Amino acid sequence: MAKGTNPGLERVVVTGIGAVTPLALNFSDSWEAILSGKCGLAVATKVDVDRFPCKVAGEVRNFDPCAFLDAKLVRRSDTFTHYAVAAAKMAAADGAIDVATCDAGRVGVIIGSGIGGLQTIESQSRTLHTDGPRRVSPFMIPSLIVDMAAGITAIELGAKGPNFAAVSACSTGAHAIGEALHFLRLGKADAIFAGGAEGSVNIFSFSGFCAMRAMGSNFNGDPQRASRPFDRKRDGFIMGEGAAVLLLETEAHATARGAKIYCELSAYAAGCDARHITAPDLSGESLAAVICQALEEAELAPEEVDYVNAHGTSTPYNDLCETNALKLAFGKFAKKLTISSIKGATGHMLGAAGAFEAAVCANAIWTGKIPPTINYEYPDPACDLDYTPNAMLEKSVATAISTNLGFGGHNVALAFRRHRR
Repeated sequence: MAKGTNPGLERVVVTGIGAVTPLALNFSDSWEAILSGKCGLAVATKVDVDRFPCKVAGEVRNFDPCAFLDAKLVRRSDTFTHYAVAAAKMAAADGAIDVATCDAGRVGVIIGSGIGGLQTIESQSRTLHTDGPRRVSPFMIPSLIVDMAAGITAIELGAKGPNFAAVSACSTGAHAIGEALHFLRLGKADAIFAGGAEGSVNIFSFSGFCAMRAMGSNFNGDPQRASRPFDRKRDGFIMGEGAAVLLLETEAHATARGAKIYCELSAYAAGCDARHITAPDLSGESLAAVICQALEEAELAPEEVDYVNAHGTSTPYNDLCETNALKLAFGKFAKKLTISSIKGATGHMLGAAGAFEAAVCANAIWTGKIPPTINYEYPDPACDLDYTPNAMLEKSVATAISTNLGFGGHNVALAFRRHRR
């Protein structure tokens, strides 16, 4: 049986990808849109934008949850759960896996959300204050709690293995994938659906983030230019929503059933700034330490990394923090890195971001194509690395790193590499 990088540990591979994004209702079309430089941002329609300084969002449009869930269950669950189930079922289809033919007790679901059921909180708060507590839905609590995306996905798939939700703000999706790696490496599961989901565009989220002055407003009149990672004129993130789920399997399980293998997930490292509830450590030291841990676990030298998918939120602090972290972690090789952020195209999908960006890393290895950082127009002297500006790059990608940060000081790095047979 093939083992992982460390003796006694299973190798873990990516065999399926599913996603719902502001660009498209599946991963394949979202990927093609990103490569071509398209943008999924527009003036928000799910909130009254006249009430907010930021008027732009990356909304999921024309999504029909009844294509993936029974109509009754749709009414009894939140939007983020709808997106999660859809992404997981698409990952299963892409990976050509039927849980009914597997040992269901060894198939898990780890899907998190940074915020959870905000749509339910908003609608049920209105009901409470308008009609009184007797009119509040008995499904309110199970709709809004964050673990329900994982729970309902498991019910829909028949997966009886490890099941829980990671919750770490914008690093949620990456944490979920990393925790799945641990279960699989230790032989505690054969396959796990892992990722993140967010149904975040509503009055609650807009009110909170605008009050923090975290969201950009300088490009309200030109929404498709509003999210601009690493660009000197960036002024805040643009909220996105959606979900992404990876089907992860032990190499032995995937090989035994003849699965397509996108790549290997070779390392996961996590840490914390332990400094501030929202602002990252601008020195980048904590994130750099996590990146170095991932490199060591994956047995990669800095010069061996072909691509870094950066968190790249388009906020002044995050983009500077990441640039500094990459310089610290990669030293003299930082200037040679190929880096990009896809948030110019999707906005910030919050708890789903890390999972979708992990999917991008996997597909960059599979296809040999690196998506661009769009809206990079005005170079920032403090952010002076190669961010793959505005145009897709064709390049053989044997190794990729995904970095993620979250409120609370959370830092995560995932390392992917071409499958070694």
